[in-house]
Amino acid sequence: MMFSSALLSFAIVGAITTYANALVIHAPSHEHTSTRRFVSGSWSQSRDHPVNALFKRAPAGTDGASYPAVGSSEWTAKYPSGGNTPDPKSLPQEWIAALNAAVAAGKIPNIPPSTLQNGNLAYPNNMNPNGPEICSSTYQCRSEDDIYDGPDGTFGISFDDGPLPPTTALVDFLEKNNETATHFMIGTNILYNPGQFERIWDYGGDCAVHTWTHPYMTTLSNEQVVGELGWTMQIIHDSTGGRVPKMWRPPYGDSDLRVRAIAREVFGMITVIWNQDTDDWSLTTGGQHSDAIDHDMDRWLTGSKTPGLIVLEHELSDQSVQAFMANYPKVKSNGWETESLARLFGGVSPYQNVNGDQVMPAHIYVSNTTTSASSSSSSSATP
Repeated sequence: MMFSSALLSFAIVGAITTYANALVIHAPSHEHTSTRRFVSGSWSQSRDHPVNALFKRAPAGTDGASYPAVGSSEWTAKYPSGGNTPDPKSLPQEWIAALNAAVAAGKIPNIPPSTLQNGNLAYPNNMNPNGPEICSSTYQCRSEDDIYDGPDGTFGISFDDGPLPPTTALVDFLEKNNETATHFMIGTNILYNPGQFERIWDYGGDCAVHTWTHPYMTTLSNEQVVGELGWTMQIIHDSTGGRVPKMWRPPYGDSDLRVRAIAREVFGMITVIWNQDTDDWSLTTGGQHSDAIDHDMDRWLTGSKTPGLIVLEHELSDQSVQAFMANYPKVKSNGWETESLARLFGGVSPYQNVNGDQVMPAHIYVSNTTTSASSSSSSSATP
């Protein structure tokens, strides 16, 4: 199949519907508390999951396919431009078919989108976001299928919002200290910062999904959710020799049972949140200060090693990168085992279709054959 290289139009997600009986609760930027935690263990997408048929490409990368050079005009033309959620009418039909099949099978809960009203998320008809019908992570409900906590004694290294100019200094530091991180990437930031993306890839960083434009995901329609996830997976797939990301992190931590189900059933991804938050995204606005981050890190790192730490950090600014670098020695001196977050769960690969050094082309992965690949067709954000 061939994905259209034409520039796509976009649906502006801005119209706010007012519900007379809406339950409006203040949406904290990142805070999450609960009494349940994810039980760490092996997780991998089954070979026959349809995600492996959604990212087919034509033939000599590591999966036997050929791809446009990252940053080239041919590469750039393949993806939506601009800063709004991609138009659902322009989605590849394979994605829509996979969504429709999941809906028809009853695998996608029929939850209405929330609305964003002056920074507050609301569900219609007095629906309780903490109830079992919705289980909104924004409102402190944890799904047992999501990852919040690391294995005991571990510090899972990850960063949101890249690639951006500060990525270069971050990667230099990680490489110098023989560390690898999981980079939850914004698709448009990959598109507009290909050099920083290649720096991540070249040092061995693990690529994960942070959506195409960094929206509140529960405010989107099913099709818009597919576009935000799918295009980010597609640009990562096409820019890494055919690798399919295993994990995604919702912007602002905003997901619910519907959004999680789409990520899982359509694209085979598991949702990753965090159990501590530095608020480093607001260092440039005065909402957070480096000494406060230092204090919080001291407290977390000298505290219990049960559960392991998954700390929300960003490669968004020079200040946020510096905050990580300043506190990294404390992580080691306090005896934490450091590892790229994605490698703490489901084996050593952060990708669904990688086994050791072998990258299986998507359609080969699903059919388990050995045939060659068939011919087929700056978003600056906060949390």
